[in-house]
Amino acid sequence: MLLGFVLAGCSSGANIISDHDRSAPFGSYNTYNFMQGAGPEAEGYKSFFSQYMVAAITIEMEKRGYTKSDDPDLLVNFNAILQEKTKVTTSPSSSMGAGYYGYRGGRYGGYGGYGGWGGYGYATETHVSQYTEGTFNIDIVDAKKHQLVWEAVGVGKVTEKKLANLEEGVMNGVPKFFSLYPYVAGDPNPVSAVK
Repeated sequence: MLLGFVLAGCSSGANIISDHDRSAPFGSYNTYNFMQGAGPEAEGYKSFFSQYMVAAITIEMEKRGYTKSDDPDLLVNFNAILQEKTKVTTSPSSSMGAGYYGYRGGRYGGYGGYGGWGGYGYATETHVSQYTEGTFNIDIVDAKKHQLVWEAVGVGKVTEKKLANLEEGVMNGVPKFFSLYPYVAGDPNPVSAVK
């Protein structure tokens, strides 16, 4: 279930990029299927996440005119990875008057206080936060050449709140990845949008 965080996370606020092989014969691709073992599972069964992914990708491929086949032109694969990250930020101190251990606050001799120079970090505060980052990718492979022809990768912060409805997250997230897929079945020319 944790892998569901990734697509839910990537469905909003994620950075999604894609690339494709401009020399691939996209005009000759008409059929597709999923790679054996597609998805992140290794236990020999498909999680709800992978089942939703297969359904969402099927919709997107068929929307582009591809038909599912046992002898496909294209193979689809997808994967998800979660990593714990640490973010460290430094900002100006909110207690500038107090200064380093308070001695810059002006309590000595009645003179006015002064702030420190930020070069050594004395006038700064450091904030450390932990978060989970999800990396999710969809690959499309030329089945005959066994060569990647298109990929989309999304990276985003993952929260439990975004997992509230896993199926909805997948169904909303996958089209955002496929909005970067520039072809329809049997057409060698990129298209601007698929309806």
